[in-house]
Amino acid sequence: MAAYQNYPTKTYKTLRELYRESAKKFGSATLFLQKENDVYKEYSYETFAQDVDALGTALLHRGLADAHIIVAGENSYAWMLSYMAITCGVGVVVPVDKACSEERLTSILESADVTAILYGEKTAERVVALDDSIQKIAFSDLNTLLEEGRALIQSGCKDYVERPIDPNALCALRFTSGTTGKTKGVMLSHKNLCFNLSELGRMIRIDTSDVFLSVLPIHHIFECTCGILWPMACGATVAFSEGLRKMMKNMQEVSPTVVNCVPLFMETIYNKLWANIRTQGLERRVRGAIKVTNALPERVRIAAKRKVFTAIHKTFGGKLRMMISCGAAAKPTVLAGLRDFGILAIQSYGLTECAPLAAINRDTYYNDNSAGMATPNALLDIYDVHSDGTGEIRYKGDNVMIGYYKKPELTGEVIRDGWFYTGDLGYIDQNGFLYITGRKKNVILTAKGRHVFPEELELLLSRSPFVRESIVFGKLNKEKNDYDIIAVIQPDIPHMVSVYGRHYSPEQLDLEMKKAISEVNATVPKHKAIHSHILRRDDFPKNTSDKILRDPVLAEYL
Repeated sequence: MAAYQNYPTKTYKTLRELYRESAKKFGSATLFLQKENDVYKEYSYETFAQDVDALGTALLHRGLADAHIIVAGENSYAWMLSYMAITCGVGVVVPVDKACSEERLTSILESADVTAILYGEKTAERVVALDDSIQKIAFSDLNTLLEEGRALIQSGCKDYVERPIDPNALCALRFTSGTTGKTKGVMLSHKNLCFNLSELGRMIRIDTSDVFLSVLPIHHIFECTCGILWPMACGATVAFSEGLRKMMKNMQEVSPTVVNCVPLFMETIYNKLWANIRTQGLERRVRGAIKVTNALPERVRIAAKRKVFTAIHKTFGGKLRMMISCGAAAKPTVLAGLRDFGILAIQSYGLTECAPLAAINRDTYYNDNSAGMATPNALLDIYDVHSDGTGEIRYKGDNVMIGYYKKPELTGEVIRDGWFYTGDLGYIDQNGFLYITGRKKNVILTAKGRHVFPEELELLLSRSPFVRESIVFGKLNKEKNDYDIIAVIQPDIPHMVSVYGRHYSPEQLDLEMKKAISEVNATVPKHKAIHSHILRRDDFPKNTSDKILRDPVLAEYL
C-alpha cells in the first residue's frame, strides 16, 4: 500500500474565480514581492484583484474585447497583472519570451492573429519595429490604464467585472519553443489551467507560510502555472528574482521556501556546496553528519538536518525547504544529495499541451529515478509496448489542451479518443512511477530491430560528476551495416578542477570520460553500449526552455 495521502484542496472553474476568492480569503496578505528602487515592495491579494479588474476594464474600453494579445517582458507584477487581466475577461493572452528575436515575434504576431502587445523594457526595441496596426502598451504605461479603469468602475462600468467567461474556451495561446525549431500554438482553457492547480495541491503541501522565488522565465508554462498561479491558490507569496546573477542576494532578502528550477541550476547549487565544503577541509566531517542524520527517524530527520546544516541553509535565506525540477531529467544523485542537507528535491514531467503537468513526485512519496506519478484525477498509460517493456507515453486529464491553433490535422495526430500521445517513450513501474527513456523521433533502430534511446544513455552519463551535459546519437557504420552509438560530452570543468586542480592533464580528463562511459555500458544491454565519445568544450545550443537543440548538434557532428 502506497505511503501517501491526498491533501485537501480547493477546485476553481476559472482564473477569475481564483483571484477573486483568494482576495476575499487572504485579503491584505502579501501575494507578490517585487524589487523597486532596490527594495522589495509588497503587493497584497486585495490590491492585485482590484488592479486586475481595473486593467481589464481599461483594455476593454480601448477596443480589445476578444483580442489576441501578446505579453512579453521580465518576471514582474506588471507581467502577471497583464496575463490575468487578459485571460479573465478581455481576450486571449499570448505569452512570449522577453528576449525573442524580432523575426520570431513577427512570426507569432501573424500566426496567432495578434492585435496588441503589452511589453516590458527588455522587449521595447523589438516592439518599435512592429507594424503600426498593432496596439502597443508598455508596462510603464500600465499605471495610466489602471487609473482609467478605476475611474470607469467608479462611474458604474461593469463591462469587465461581469463579462461572462467560458471555462472551456481558449484563454491562453502558448507557442512551444520546440527542439527542432518547429513551433505550434497550444490552445489552453481556464479548465486546463485550473485542473493543474487542484491536482498539484493534492500532491504537494503548500500553505500561507510559503514564499516562492520566481526564477524561471515567466512566459514558460511551468513557471506561470506552478510558480505563480499555484501559490496564489494557496495563499502563499511569490517574490520575483532579479535574475540569476542576483539570485543568491534575493534569496537572502526574501527567504524563500520553494524554488522551481531546471536540473542544471539544481546541480550547479549542489556542486558549489560541495566545492565550498572541500575548500574548507570539511568533507569528512560533513559526510559523517549526513550519515548520522540519515539514520534518524523520518519524522525528525529534516528538522535535525536543518539544525546541523544551519550555515548552508543561511546561504539560501534560512527557510528553503523544497526545490522542484522541470524541463528535463535531474540527476538522482543531486536530488538525494540536496535532501542530505535538509532540502526536499523532487522532479516533474510537463508538456505545454498539458498546461503543463503530466506527472510529478509527491512531497512524501518520490523516486529519484522517476519523472513522477500521474496526478490523482488523471491517467498515464504506455501505448504500443515494445519487447523491452517501453512504449509511447500517453496521458488523459482535464488539463489536455483544446488543440493546436489552426492545425486540426496535427491536433488529430496527437489527441485520439481523449488521450494525448506525448511522443515520449517510457514505462511505468508497479508503484505507478513513470520513467522516460526518450523521444519517439530520436530512437535509434539497430540492424537487429532493437531500440536504443539516446535520452536514456544521456541520463546515465549525467550521473557522473565529471559530465555536465551530453548528446548521444547513432552514426551508420557501413562496414558492419549497423549504427555506432556515439556520445558528445561536455565535461564538468569546475568538478575536474576541484578533484585534479587547475592544471589537470588531458589524459586525466580522457580517463574520467572513458570511466563514465564504462559505467554506463556496464548497466545497459550490449546493443545500447556507447562505442566512442567526442569532447565538447562549448555549451550546447539551447532553446528558451534550456533544452538542447538536437538537430543543430547532430548536423554538426554527422
